[in-house]
Amino acid sequence: MSKFNKRAYGAAVIKSINSNYNADFTHQPRTLPDGRIYATDKALKYLVRNYLKHETEDKIFFYKTFKEDTLNPRSLDETYVKYFGEIPKGEGKGVEKEASKKREMLGNLLKSLDIRLFGGTYAGSTNLSLHGPAQITHGLNQFVRGEIYSEQIMSPFRNSAEGKEDSAMTTLGSQSKLREGHYVHGISVNPKNLTTLTELSGTDNYLSDSDIEKLKLGLRRGATYYDSSAKAGTDNELLLWVELKEGSKLVLPSFTELIKVLDTEKREIDLAKISRLLAQDHVKSELDKIEIYYNKVITTVINLPEGAIEKDL
Repeated sequence: MSKFNKRAYGAAVIKSINSNYNADFTHQPRTLPDGRIYATDKALKYLVRNYLKHETEDKIFFYKTFKEDTLNPRSLDETYVKYFGEIPKGEGKGVEKEASKKREMLGNLLKSLDIRLFGGTYAGSTNLSLHGPAQITHGLNQFVRGEIYSEQIMSPFRNSAEGKEDSAMTTLGSQSKLREGHYVHGISVNPKNLTTLTELSGTDNYLSDSDIEKLKLGLRRGATYYDSSAKAGTDNELLLWVELKEGSKLVLPSFTELIKVLDTEKREIDLAKISRLLAQDHVKSELDKIEIYYNKVITTVINLPEGAIEKDL
């Protein structure tokens, strides 16, 4: 399995039509103080994890699983035991023993694809903070209109709250959705974030080319794949992937604010700012490849970067 040594930048565009891609705790689409609609990075990471959990054979650690006897969610330590067996006791005494325990647990955790990609915080029988190579920004709605509406829904069951045992009324509720949104998440990948952790673990669990291909699959298909009641109408729209040459030290800004979705009949995704950025001489010379994944039947992309390879989602 070949090691992935290059840095990459990109953006994932998630389309949400009469849907609620990422609700807050009041079940409303999330909004910034200025009213702009956004989604957290966790929303997209969850969709990627969900896709990889069901469509690959890889271990996905930070994903809810349930105990067979009680059907309650597993704790961190219980999840570790499920995937890797008993928690190590460590060798030696004192600090040396704890270090030995951490090293073995770290090596096992890095066998999980989602940890090799996104890292994670383990705060169970020991404490480990793992800085993942793949970082995803909050997604900002880049469509000029952000209309939220709510509607009442009715349950088929009687309200059985205290004092209402004889009620003849069924339970009423409400749900909120976004009329139309196009969320843009920035993406960056730096495999060096994982190198030190891998070396400390004494394993060869580096980020591989295969890991990156699976990440791109999740970023291209995870939203469409996950089809709940609230997220029906939320789909992957585009993935832009820019890979630098091996050894390049070029640093690019987040693509989140550089992609716009125009309020035209075709809802064109405009990459003009991205194209100008990548066309600069000092940037162009550092690029290895540019890939753009989208469905040409339903998505229109304009002002593509020079040399970009167009691929199907």
